[in-house]
Amino acid sequence: MKLMIIGASGKQGSQLLLEAQRRGHEVAAVVRDKNKLPNTDCKIIEKDLFDLTFDDLRDYEVIISAFGTWNEDTLLHKRVVTHLTDLLSGKSNRLLFVGGAGSLYVDSSHTKRLMDTPDFPKEYYPTASKMALALDELRTHEDVNWTYLSPASFFDDKGERTGKYRLGGEEYFTNDKGESYISYADYAIAMIDEAEKGNHIKQRISVIS
Repeated sequence: MKLMIIGASGKQGSQLLLEAQRRGHEVAAVVRDKNKLPNTDCKIIEKDLFDLTFDDLRDYEVIISAFGTWNEDTLLHKRVVTHLTDLLSGKSNRLLFVGGAGSLYVDSSHTKRLMDTPDFPKEYYPTASKMALALDELRTHEDVNWTYLSPASFFDDKGERTGKYRLGGEEYFTNDKGESYISYADYAIAMIDEAEKGNHIKQRISVIS
């Protein structure tokens, strides 16, 4: 399979790149600075994602956006969704997003999100709310084959690769220990599995260990 990973030099993007290469996929890494890419054994597209055109994307069955920012003052996450969905409107390519946990629902009626609960860390709320707006925008694009994968609330960049995970849907859930946890490495496994199988097109799903 031909995969494109946008933001491949970041913490999660680099894990996705390694996982895709481990499985023998042909991968293109989109980065702004190729010198920051830890693994260069792949095609490199050195571009800002807002400079990408459909010509850059057309040959890739799956495009994964691992874009992330802690910039609280902009709507960059929503702008990323708008730009990429505009490029892929009406196209057969699939578009997968590394999402956030804050927008997961904590009730069966889907009226209350994790980020709206009293114990949600205040320092994470600005970013979580911006990512939720991006997801809302994504849901409006019925002509794009998108999937949004929310991680656990404890998303551990230093955690080990166990090879095990559990998929959920729109609602926040925990494991048998009452924990909402996943490592970046195990998240990458779940994401590349979804890239290969395409079981959740036009859906938001979630994953924990």
